[in-house]
Amino acid sequence: MLTHAKLKAKALADPEVRAAYDALEPQYKLIAELLRARKKSGLTQAQVATRMGTTNTVVARLEAGGGRKRHSPSFETLRRYARAVGKRLDIRLL
Repeated sequence: MLTHAKLKAKALADPEVRAAYDALEPQYKLIAELLRARKKSGLTQAQVATRMGTTNTVVARLEAGGGRKRHSPSFETLRRYARAVGKRLDIRLL
């Protein structure tokens, strides 16, 4: 039986698949950070949306990574999200 772990390992053995997978890492790290910050703040998506002055759909899209219609959130959107969950935005080049 092919488990998820085995399927993933098999797929990642392909250099093209590995490169595409690795290219998505920063996006998924950002999504994880957004979710951690919101959960730590004890707020719902709806509460964050209200604090940002936007809709729940926008917050859900941010936390899901955009789905099929991928786009990068603006600096201002990320700053408003951070402020809504009691954080500040700090972007660095490493």
